[in-house]
Amino acid sequence: MEQKLKLLVCGDVRGKLKAFFARIENVNKKSGPFDLVLCVGDFFGSSPEIEVLQQYKNNVKSVAAPVYILGPTRKDLAEYYAGTEDGDICTNLSYLGKRGVYTTSGGLKIAYLSGIESSEGGTESNNEWTYGKADAIAVRDSCLAGKANMGDFRGIDILLTSQWPFGMQDSVKDGSKLVSWLANAVKPRYHFCGLNDECYESPPYRNLPDKNTQMELATRFVGLASFGNPEKKKHIYALSITPVEKMRVLELIQKTTDEIPSPYTDLSLLTETDHRSTADKRDDQYFYDMNTYDDTRRNNKRRSNDPANQGQKRTRPTFDQEKCWFCLSAGSIEKHLIISVGEHFYLALAKGPITETHILILSITHIQCAALLSEPQWTELVRFKKALAQFYADREQKVFFYERNFKTGHLQINAIGIDENVAWKIQHVLEDKGEEYSVQLEKVPALNAPSDLPERGPYFVAELPEGTVMLSRQMKGFPLHFGREIICADNLLNCEEKADWRQCNCTKEEEDEMVKKFRESFKPYDFTV
Repeated sequence: MEQKLKLLVCGDVRGKLKAFFARIENVNKKSGPFDLVLCVGDFFGSSPEIEVLQQYKNNVKSVAAPVYILGPTRKDLAEYYAGTEDGDICTNLSYLGKRGVYTTSGGLKIAYLSGIESSEGGTESNNEWTYGKADAIAVRDSCLAGKANMGDFRGIDILLTSQWPFGMQDSVKDGSKLVSWLANAVKPRYHFCGLNDECYESPPYRNLPDKNTQMELATRFVGLASFGNPEKKKHIYALSITPVEKMRVLELIQKTTDEIPSPYTDLSLLTETDHRSTADKRDDQYFYDMNTYDDTRRNNKRRSNDPANQGQKRTRPTFDQEKCWFCLSAGSIEKHLIISVGEHFYLALAKGPITETHILILSITHIQCAALLSEPQWTELVRFKKALAQFYADREQKVFFYERNFKTGHLQINAIGIDENVAWKIQHVLEDKGEEYSVQLEKVPALNAPSDLPERGPYFVAELPEGTVMLSRQMKGFPLHFGREIICADNLLNCEEKADWRQCNCTKEEEDEMVKKFRESFKPYDFTV
């Protein structure tokens, strides 16, 4: 099990440096050691104890744990940050900067936005104590950096803002819609704020899926009072946290009984119209097709010229993920069809199955195709394939796998058992169907890694029982039921009427029974139980 990181989060210190450093030292001795101390709101005040800070700068005293602070929220406080841009103030006391994402050595991702929203309404802010639209968008983009596949985003661990989000509490009149937009976009597990001298911890709220993730991730909002406030409102928050990238997906999407809806769902928030090119403004709700590739390539070339995007993979065309049938966390998924759930993949009965053991291997998160899998994801996919192959083999069947990465937005691999005495015919049927539809098929080496599949452009790939792999990259006019037509051919299963899945619809009761039977018989092969 991954070791959790221990954190303290503190509200506005407002220059009470002597008491703050003493409190951190005391808490660290009693309950620590803490990996990080994070401060929101104003760290310096109108009369900060500069002589106290000087003792720490001169190494006469030392800060007991690494402390990270946000930037100024007023012009008169900016002078205390002079010369400390994104750097150390003294040992174990650091200014995070105006905006960005800080990733700790333990993998914790902390996004931050310093200051307050600019009252001028512009897109950019040229001072250290205010921010504009461009700043909020830059933080969002930094959180998404490195996520080459749509749907891979798991949210971040922590969002730090001094200003509260608009819509969180009616009593807060100066909440920022940009902060609301950012929180909604990056889906932090925790969002900490200061400035308002109020302590408020909301029940976890559930973020709706979007084009970056199909997972319904939860956020806990915590507003902290100022340090040492006379009303003794809560101003320090302690937590132990496992970095989101090291958590299992099922842990991330697990729901609790005290959840509330997202406070930002019905708000009119930031739109990025001013920041997007004409190509970017086109409707995202289209299927992947060769006809869209040239436009996508031009968009990616434009993005690759941005220094912030250097070294990143080109993104794929997007799919209407909010209506995806296959994302495990999506509201549209028929969860009664699920058989087994791993860390990256799950098995489900095919909708409109050709046989009672016609299974789909599906990615839990929204991934376009197997060519885009990471190494851990590929490893688990292979495990599921081997388990299914053995399951069918013990029933005197050979397994046939195929994937169609064409006019579909979510990775789905069909697996079906064919009786041993006829399985040898699959290649002949495949070649005959290819000739019938003018589909050019080529034999390729066995699939040992995602790089063995075409990263660019759609494809159809079939893995035959004896190890032969057949691939088509030419998809113009490709029949969507090509894989099913092969299986249903008269010299294989001889059920050509089942080539269209819509002709094989079962009642929910029938599907429940098939899933129950398969799950029970698959248990000896299921490595997830």
